[in-house]
Amino acid sequence: MNKLYPLKFKPIFKEKIWGGSRMKEALGLDFSPLPNCGEAWMLSGVEGNQSVVSNGFLAENELNELVEVYMENLVGDTVFEKHGQEFPILIKFINSNDWLSIQVHPNDQLARKKNLGNGKTEMWYVMDAAKDAKLINGFSEQMNKQLYMQHLEKKTLKEILNFEQVEKGDVFYIPAGRVHSLGPGILLAEIQQTSDTTYRIYDWDRIQPDGSFRELHTKEALDAIDFKLYDSYKTSYDKKINESTGLVESPYFISNLLKLDRAIAKDFTMTDSFVAYVCTDGKCKINYPDGTLELQKGEVMLVPAIINDISILPDPATELLEIYAH
Repeated sequence: MNKLYPLKFKPIFKEKIWGGSRMKEALGLDFSPLPNCGEAWMLSGVEGNQSVVSNGFLAENELNELVEVYMENLVGDTVFEKHGQEFPILIKFINSNDWLSIQVHPNDQLARKKNLGNGKTEMWYVMDAAKDAKLINGFSEQMNKQLYMQHLEKKTLKEILNFEQVEKGDVFYIPAGRVHSLGPGILLAEIQQTSDTTYRIYDWDRIQPDGSFRELHTKEALDAIDFKLYDSYKTSYDKKINESTGLVESPYFISNLLKLDRAIAKDFTMTDSFVAYVCTDGKCKINYPDGTLELQKGEVMLVPAIINDISILPDPATELLEIYAH
């Protein structure tokens, strides 16, 4: 069997009613012939939307096929034991040119009860944001089902939702059950569980090109929502240079930020997982024992678990997200 190597993948583009053109302008991703691209799925094991390798001898193979063949050598012992042949995380770029629907995702217990596979916990890393861009994350006051339904029926949800001003570099953790939405003018990287289950709560009375309204999931969402009020909804972190800065540690993934202006070495000997790198700015070369690959803004690279040592050479400065699985 040939040796595993760092893998790159073909993006899967998603047309969205709220999408725009920033994927092409800011990331150089060509989503033709779609007029408005809202999402680019960069690393996905979701059934029917699996990433396909674009480099090396494994080109044209689907991600979950590789997990089936290479097992723990690709994803790590613990990850393979826990998740089997399904790759456990999904990495996307999202470009919002209008408000997304107000939505919520089920947790694992609820999703599996409804035969939907995994729940969906996720995080956002803001790569760029227009002046005064906003998003919704959680409630602005303590809530319960009765009060929530009153506001939903009166179309006054905005009065009880937590709006956050958004700036480049912001991080938001969105555990399953948290009501959320993105406003216009935001480009971000999303890290999430492998799932495509979304319960749409409210869609701003928006009419689709065919004259219809998008489906709402009022009852399903009611079972999924976490009505608690939290002290803070934005993730704070201390920016460091040339070392991994911790962002989010969830039960499903660990994410770090790497801001580099010089070469660094990474040792994954004690890391029982693959490592995914998302290039959010600049470009770099990644050296591994058998070669070198270039990674530039708008690309994602998967380093198999069997590779223990790499070095990253920024050109001249680079920003990366570094993602592990549990």
